[in-house]
Amino acid sequence: MTGSAEVMTSQEYIAHHLTFLEVGTGFWSINLDSIAISVFLGVLMLYLFRQAAKKATTGVPGKFLCFVEILLEFVDGTVKDIFHGKNALIAPLALTIFGWVFLMNLMDLIPVDFLPETAKALGIEHFRVVPTADVNITMSMALGVFFLILFYSIKLKGISGFAKELTTQPFDNPLLYPVNFVLELITLISKPISLGLRLFGNMYAGELIFILIAGCFPWWSEWLLSVPWAIFHILIITLQAFIFMVLTIVYLSQASEDH
Repeated sequence: MTGSAEVMTSQEYIAHHLTFLEVGTGFWSINLDSIAISVFLGVLMLYLFRQAAKKATTGVPGKFLCFVEILLEFVDGTVKDIFHGKNALIAPLALTIFGWVFLMNLMDLIPVDFLPETAKALGIEHFRVVPTADVNITMSMALGVFFLILFYSIKLKGISGFAKELTTQPFDNPLLYPVNFVLELITLISKPISLGLRLFGNMYAGELIFILIAGCFPWWSEWLLSVPWAIFHILIITLQAFIFMVLTIVYLSQASEDH
């Protein structure tokens, strides 16, 4: 625990690290720390991939270029296995989601006090560093995917075709169309909710465990507990980025296909 954390109780320390840098109050409040870090990581990802594209060569690639090529092949193979239609947006979207979510998740491996204490030295009292542990960020991304689902459902099937899909499945009986509509509407709405809350829940739990270790145990024992958890957490942050990407592809594939 840092020097500033030693004057706090464990409860105060945990509460301090779980408080966002907010502007506004209530529903209209904005978490500036989550937005700042997510935008920074998005720009960083674009810069890294642009650098890789500029260095692409027919000769022997460097280590970074090899890594990017492996990632591209992995995402492209995943898209081809799941999405069977023709849409030039899906593969770039999948790559963007995987890379961006992975980088945001990766922030959870930074020592708990490093960035918050740095921000405090600059006069910023609260600063959370894991954007995907903020439900506003994960639900915003999930709603973006949801709008794409609606867009492609209407674009490829038409309004009447989309409405028919919502009312005639799974029971093809006019008397049960209202029941079908309710069931299909619940299924449709549950997609962005489950997509956003799954990522948020897993990353919030991981962040909370790091904070609990730092706040409830002596400083000399933190490495004994934090390092093993961080090693295991690497699998979690990668898996959560992969799951978010795969579910996005699956949902857009369903939106592009008829029953």
